[in-house]
Amino acid sequence: MKRLFEDVINRIPDYKTFLTVDEMDESSKKLAEAYPHVVELFEIGRTRNNHPIYCLKIGNGSDNALMFGCPHPNEPIGAMLLEYFSWELAENRELREKLDYTWYIIKTWDVDGTKLNENWFKGPFTLYNYARNFFRPAGHQQVDWTFPIDYKNLHFHDTIPETKAMMNLINQIRPKFIYSLHNAGFGGVYWYLTREAPEIYEDLKNAAKKQGIPLNLGEPEAPYCEALAPAIYKNLGIKQHYDYLEKYGIKNPEEHIKCGTCSADYAEEVCGAFTLLTELPYFYDRRIGDMTESDITRKEVVLESLGFSEEVDEFIKGILNDTAKYMDEKNPFKLALEAFTSNKNDNEATRKMVNENPDYNRLATVAEKFDNLLVTKFYKMLSLGLLVRANEIELEKMKENNEDNKEKEQALEKAFNKALIKLEELSKYLEENMDYEVIPIKKLISIQLECGLLMAEYLKKN
Repeated sequence: MKRLFEDVINRIPDYKTFLTVDEMDESSKKLAEAYPHVVELFEIGRTRNNHPIYCLKIGNGSDNALMFGCPHPNEPIGAMLLEYFSWELAENRELREKLDYTWYIIKTWDVDGTKLNENWFKGPFTLYNYARNFFRPAGHQQVDWTFPIDYKNLHFHDTIPETKAMMNLINQIRPKFIYSLHNAGFGGVYWYLTREAPEIYEDLKNAAKKQGIPLNLGEPEAPYCEALAPAIYKNLGIKQHYDYLEKYGIKNPEEHIKCGTCSADYAEEVCGAFTLLTELPYFYDRRIGDMTESDITRKEVVLESLGFSEEVDEFIKGILNDTAKYMDEKNPFKLALEAFTSNKNDNEATRKMVNENPDYNRLATVAEKFDNLLVTKFYKMLSLGLLVRANEIELEKMKENNEDNKEKEQALEKAFNKALIKLEELSKYLEENMDYEVIPIKKLISIQLECGLLMAEYLKKN
């Protein structure tokens, strides 16, 4: 299989930009027309904006595998992987037969949200352009975080249409293997797995090493991540978040959790499915993989990071308060920001954890210092981009509707300009303090696809 996998990886095109939703849909239709005996295209449901969610069924293996791109709409690397892999599967009989899966492929799951990211899909690929055109929905509107859950005192059943469509597909096909194609924005490569699989860890890491991309060895994505090995974690569901809040003194965690659980959690319970996530960055700085000691404790950098995040959140909430009465209740950027700035309880729990856990008293590694003091700022820059767009979309609607309201227009323009200046200032700071590179799309697809092929083969043997 090694030669076969190498050949598949080597044929990945040198993509320079990301495809839009419409371009993906058109490609899927052409594939089904070109290979009608191997490929079937069908709808699993419709989005809240009534756009079809297309699924490709390819091959006729003994086990079912499910792959989906854009579980978060700012994550099109996986969609590009599926664009290539769907054609390769249809054209490569040897690959289909040796893997022995029936493949269900959804290139774009959060279609509506992906369309709100498309202004950066064609470049230029800079920190500023990404943040300025970025969109990610609030948790209760995320397709991969509104699966139903009943856990302790948490009961979430407000499932959105896109999630219901995926639930129905999982219930129907009961996949053995799920590849959830997420990606991060900045950092290095890391993985989430449903359960331990130590025999494959080195192979996964080598897939990144071959492409010259470092592992993400800074802070984990969440303080309650369970590490199975460096840069490899056990999959997260909402239960872990609940238990974390409860452990560190937050009363009634269910009152502070506004979303459900994820597809990995749901599918494991429904049919014992194994889910793999290979998280990849668009941008990286080699410091993210530097394990040498820095000149400051881990506790100090985590608390400084937390303080910065809270400062930006207060700025955002102040701007939103000034313009809230002029904004549509369903403004997606406003809803996202309201969710992303409601971190008081998580921050309290993190402060308590940092003060109680002796591991935070040691010197931070260079990777941990870089992650806390610079990568955190990158992610807050994305929230500032959402703030700019929250006001921008209301100004655009006023113009489209020929609405004459000077007070509203002036308030929105003032908020827009204040947010844009803050965004530009932070972008300039990061450009001066980061030595980052933009990773070619081909390299990202190569890592993600090789890891998926390796895991598909591993699960057949284990």
